[in-house]
Order: sequence, then structure tokens, then C-alpha cells
Amino acid sequence: MTIRVTFKDQQLLSVLRGNARATTTELAQLLGVSRSTVQKRLERLESEGVISGYTVQLSSNYLDQEIKAHVMITVSPRMTNDIIKDMEKLDGMRAVYSVSGPHDLIAEVAAMSVTDLDKMIDEIIAIDGVERTVSSVILSTRLKR
Repeated sequence: MTIRVTFKDQQLLSVLRGNARATTTELAQLLGVSRSTVQKRLERLESEGVISGYTVQLSSNYLDQEIKAHVMITVSPRMTNDIIKDMEKLDGMRAVYSVSGPHDLIAEVAAMSVTDLDKMIDEIIAIDGVERTVSSVILSTRLKR
């Protein structure tokens, strides 16, 4: 099934990325369309699976307190799914990406202290099938959309 996302849909999704709690009235004003048009678009995007939920956007004041890292992971053959299931259970696991190149996965992790971050990386290394990791601590976010 091909999902049809129009230019106006893309604009709507962009606004929602910035503020998922915006009302349909606010969205309509920003997009220059009627409230009922926004509601219909939202319903269609939800039914087609483009929008799967609305989330809380944490303030930068809180997020700046977290220490974040990207952990590049090399895995044993045919172990990726089991490794991801184990990583889902870890507090502070923000995202896991399957990538091309010298590593198989990149995990985005966060903790409130260097000690906690270190423990989390140790927990990743201890997962059966993880062959090796290379970690990069994120110093600052220069651009995020």
C-alpha cells in the first residue's frame, strides 16, 4: 500500500513536529486552511499509519541535563533482532538504527550522569551477540528538527 502524502500534509506534519499539542484551530490558521480540512487530514494520516500517536515534547532545559551518546554496535550474524529486544528493555535507550558501513546498529542513549551512561554502555556490551561497540558522547546539539 502506497501512502499518499501531499505538500499540505507535509506542512501539517512539520507543524506537529514542533508542537504536537496544537489545536486544530491553531493548525488551520498556520496552514491557511479550514479547521475541518485539518481534521480530515489528521484522520486520514492517522488511518494510513503516517501519524501513530502524539507525544510529549520535553523542554530543552530538561534535555540539556541529559548526557547523550551514540553507540555504534557490531553484532554477531543473525542476532540483530534478539539484541534489539534486549536493548528495548534498557532505561535511557532513545532509538536504535540499522545502518550500513562498519557497524550494524547505532543506539542513541541518554543518562543523567556519566556514571549512569557508562553503566548503560556496559549493559549494551553485555548483551549476547554484541561483538563490539564504539561510543561517542554528544557534546551539544547544533541543529534538530
